[in-house]
Amino acid sequence: MKKEAKIREIGIWEIAVLSLLRQSPMHPYLMRRLLRERHTDEVLELKPGSLYHAIGRLERANLIAAETRGREGKRPERTVYRITPAGEERLLEMLRQILAVPRHEASEFMAAMSFLVHVAPKEARALLEARCGVLKREIDERESAVALVRDRVARIHLVESEYLLAVQRAELDWTRELAKQIETGELNWDVEEILREAAREASEGPKE
Repeated sequence: MKKEAKIREIGIWEIAVLSLLRQSPMHPYLMRRLLRERHTDEVLELKPGSLYHAIGRLERANLIAAETRGREGKRPERTVYRITPAGEERLLEMLRQILAVPRHEASEFMAAMSFLVHVAPKEARALLEARCGVLKREIDERESAVALVRDRVARIHLVESEYLLAVQRAELDWTRELAKQIETGELNWDVEEILREAAREASEGPKE
């Protein structure tokens, strides 16, 4: 029996591969096509290298196995993979954990908010308004893309896009409101004064 390599934690790419193979054995090219058709690639940032890396990790861990290797006409040889019983067990284990327990994942934008005091209010408002413009375009494009496939793709395959849209709409509303508060003066700060105060605190050392 092939010894199973240990994967302490499988990521979303591995979960995507296991989920597809639980439906049916398939080769990587078909996996990529299905991910695009179901708009899962929007969440995964679909790149061929990431897909093949995940497949390699899962195969080494005996969570998937190569079933057949063949060639269709003049196309390159393709390997068809299947999920193993251990892979199915691990997939469901990880999905149950992720769905039930919120994880506080790092957000670049949230981190940037921690340092907003380094940008003057007028410039900060302009930058936030620019972000709103980008968010609005992305939301419009994603809504159009989902609408195009809604009649031929079951909704269960689109819920991740619905979630992403909900998150982006919430971020857009919050960012617009923050920019408005800066514009009206409800939220205001003095960068130079904040830096001077920080320098004083640093020179004084920790308080007893």
